[in-house]
Amino acid sequence: MCQHTPRCPSADSPDREAAHVVAAHPEQGWSLLCNTVLLFEDTGELLPDGQIVAPHRPLAAATA
Repeated sequence: MCQHTPRCPSADSPDREAAHVVAAHPEQGWSLLCNTVLLFEDTGELLPDGQIVAPHRPLAAATA
């Protein structure tokens, strides 16, 4: 799906959140990245294989 140069990180890469946004729906709280990862505003993720990544905001942001 990625047409960028250099290519965006794959969905199974540790830096997958660095991929470009191809569809943003801030009113619904999610964005689709070009590596087909759904990124939610709470920092949770849904990977293409259906795996869920729990939200991982830094503690300082959660208490502020």
